[in-house]
Amino acid sequence: MNKAQLIDAIAEKAGLTKADSKKALEAFVATVGESLKSGDKVALVGFGSFSISERSARSGRNPQTGKTIQIPAKKVVKFRPGAELEGQL
Repeated sequence: MNKAQLIDAIAEKAGLTKADSKKALEAFVATVGESLKSGDKVALVGFGSFSISERSARSGRNPQTGKTIQIPAKKVVKFRPGAELEGQL
């Protein structure tokens, strides 16, 4: 499912227009992004939680040349599904 299909599904299930559904989805994504950027964890009971994790610097290998390269440390977003979401699968 891509973004357009998700917007269509939200509009249908919630009885909203596609424009309102798009605004709601974009607001959700922006709000989650802002919360994670400020260091907060976002937990939606039954759905799951989003958090930030730090990956340390490490060495890797360029697959084209075989040379060893340094991969810098970075922050990544992690999602852990909730029990209800896992139960639906």
